[in-house]
Amino acid sequence: MAAKETPPGECPQCWQHAHDRKVHRGLRGDCPQCVNHMVNGCPYLVPKKESWWW
Repeated sequence: MAAKETPPGECPQCWQHAHDRKVHRGLRGDCPQCVNHMVNGCPYLVPKKESWWW
């Protein structure tokens, strides 16, 4: 499955880890990046979706 571009308003790491099976292939247990993300929150400034109104 080809990795798609991250849509606006989504965290790039969350998006990649949720939609690309290659990221977690070969892991035996929890993904350290995902665990850190769940515990400490999203480290990225997620851009807001573009407004069509303005």
